[in-house]
Amino acid sequence: MLIGDIGRSGSGPVLERMFQFAGARQRLLVNNIANMDTPDFRAMDVNPKDFQNALAKAVKERRANTGGERGELRLGSSREIVPGIGSLKLIPKTSGNGVLAHNRNNTDMESMMRDLGENSMVYRTVTDFMRRNTDILRTAISQRV
Repeated sequence: MLIGDIGRSGSGPVLERMFQFAGARQRLLVNNIANMDTPDFRAMDVNPKDFQNALAKAVKERRANTGGERGELRLGSSREIVPGIGSLKLIPKTSGNGVLAHNRNNTDMESMMRDLGENSMVYRTVTDFMRRNTDILRTAISQRV
């Protein structure tokens, strides 16, 4: 099937998983910031390195099985990430070093904003690559023979 092969070829599946991870993590980080002044709130996060390692392993297996150009990208589960069909489920852990503020929460504005900025850059980069891929496909489809 041509459309299915196009969707599972090249960098598309990797970009899709990165997009899903960055979006899910963005929701976590924004929730942390929104609840920064909530008494007894514990900020939650996932480790991006765990996701990167799982994604690298999936890419390596895909390359070994199909040469890397096409085929399904089988992302394995980790302590904090459970892949689903078309989505990722994050299992966040309490972040921070355990030091509590006067309102008994563990939020730190500087580190939360740093994490949000880094995640936003990943999200923006992935969407730019996805846009380029679809622009190439759109150009190829619209050309007349």
